[in-house]
Amino acid sequence: MWGFEASTAVRSEGEKIVSVVVPLMKLLSLTVIGLILAHPKYQLVPRATFKLLSKLVFALFLPCLIFTHLGEAITLANVAKWWFIPVNVVISTGIGCILGYFVVLICRPPPEYVRFTIIMTGFGNTGNLPIAIVKSVCHSADNPFGAHCHKSGVAYVSFAQWVAVLLVYTLVYHMMEPPLEYYEIVEEGIEIEEQPNTDISRPLLVEAEWPGMEDKETEHCKTPFIARIFNNSISSGSQSTFPDLDLMEEGAGASTSPRGGSRSPRSIRCLAEPRMVRKIRIVAEQTPIIHILQPPTIASLLAIIIGMIPQAKAFVFGADAPLNFITDSLEILAGAMVPCVMLVLGGMMAEGPNDSKLGVRTTIGITVARLLVLPLVGIGVVALADKLNFLVRDDEMYTFVLLLQYTMPSAILLGAIASLRGYAVSEASALLFWQHVFAVFSLSVYIFVYFKLLDYV
Repeated sequence: MWGFEASTAVRSEGEKIVSVVVPLMKLLSLTVIGLILAHPKYQLVPRATFKLLSKLVFALFLPCLIFTHLGEAITLANVAKWWFIPVNVVISTGIGCILGYFVVLICRPPPEYVRFTIIMTGFGNTGNLPIAIVKSVCHSADNPFGAHCHKSGVAYVSFAQWVAVLLVYTLVYHMMEPPLEYYEIVEEGIEIEEQPNTDISRPLLVEAEWPGMEDKETEHCKTPFIARIFNNSISSGSQSTFPDLDLMEEGAGASTSPRGGSRSPRSIRCLAEPRMVRKIRIVAEQTPIIHILQPPTIASLLAIIIGMIPQAKAFVFGADAPLNFITDSLEILAGAMVPCVMLVLGGMMAEGPNDSKLGVRTTIGITVARLLVLPLVGIGVVALADKLNFLVRDDEMYTFVLLLQYTMPSAILLGAIASLRGYAVSEASALLFWQHVFAVFSLSVYIFVYFKLLDYV
C-alpha cells in the first residue's frame, strides 16, 4: 500500500515537472526557430521582415488578444475584485528599484549607468512574455488551472498592462534621459552636444515591443532635459531653449515706478507663477503622455469600458451577440500573437549581445537581482496579501499571475525607451539578451515552485 502511494507521489511529482517544463520548451522551440530564420549566416528571413512582423504583433495581434480575452472576462464586479493586480505591479517595481539600488552599491557600475542599473532591475516585462507563458501553460488539456485558463490568465495579465505602460512613459522616460555631466555645453547652453562615443544605433532587440519608435522622437528626446531645467546655472542662461523661464526672470527683476503704470516687482512676484511650479509644468508638458495610447493600451481601455457596461458587453461578446462575427474574427487574429512574438524574439536575439560598457559584474548583479532575488521577495509579498485577504479566493490563476509579475526579465520596452532617449542603447540590448537567455532556467525553477505553492493556497 505504501509502495503504491509512493509510486503515485513520484508519478504526480514527475507529471508536475513535465507540466512546468513542457510549456517553456514550446516557447523556447518557437524562439529557436526565429533565431535560425534570422541568423546572420543564413538570413533565411531578412531583418526587415522581423521588423514588419514585430509591427503586426504590436499593432494587431496583441490588441486583438487583449480585447477578446479581457473584454469577455471583465465586469464591474471583477474590476473591484482585481484591484490588487495593478497595485502588485507598482509594488514589484518599487521593490525592484530598491534591489537595483543595492546592485549599484555592491557592483559599482560606471557613474553614467547608475540610473540605468536601477531602472533595468526595477521594471519587468508585464506584456508579451507573461501572456505567452500563460497561453503556453494553458495549451495542454491537463493544465492545473481549469477550463477557463486561457481567458482568465490573459485577462489578468492584460489588466496589469496599463499601469506598467503609465510608469514607463512617465517615470522611466525621464529617468532614462542622458546624464547632464556627460554632455558638453557649447556657447553657454545654446547648443548641447552628446559626446561622440555614445552609440545611438538601434539593435533589433530594442524594437521588439515598440517598432517605429524613431517616429516618436521629439526635440528634447536625446537631451538631459530635466537636469537642464532644474540646474539654475544652465537654465538661467538658456534663453533660446526655455524662454518662459527667462521672461519670468525679466518680469520679476523689472523695477519701474508705480506712477508709470507698470506693476512693482513685488506685485509681479505675487502674480507670476512660482519658478519651481513653472519648471514642473514645463517638464510635464514635455512628458510624452500621448505615447501611452498605443494599440495594446487602447484595446485594454476599450475592453474594460465595454466589459463594465452589461448592455454593450451583450452586444459585442457572447454566442448570441450581434457583433459576435467581429469578435470571432479578432480571436482568430489573436491566435497568431504567441507564435509571432516568440519568432520575433528569436529573430531579435539572433544578432547576439551588443558591446556593453556596463561591466560583467553589474550585468550579473542586475540579472541575479531581477531573476533570482526578486521572485523570492514576490512570494513573501503575495503570501502576505493572501493573509490580508487581498486576493481572489479559490482562483489559482490569479495568484499565479501575481507571482509571475516578479519573475519576468527586464521589459524589452526599456530598450526602446533607451533608444528613444539615446542613452545606454547597446547596454540595454546586451543586458536584455543575457537576461532572456538565463530567464529560461529561472522561469523553469520558479514556475515549478509556484505550482508547488499553489497546492497549499
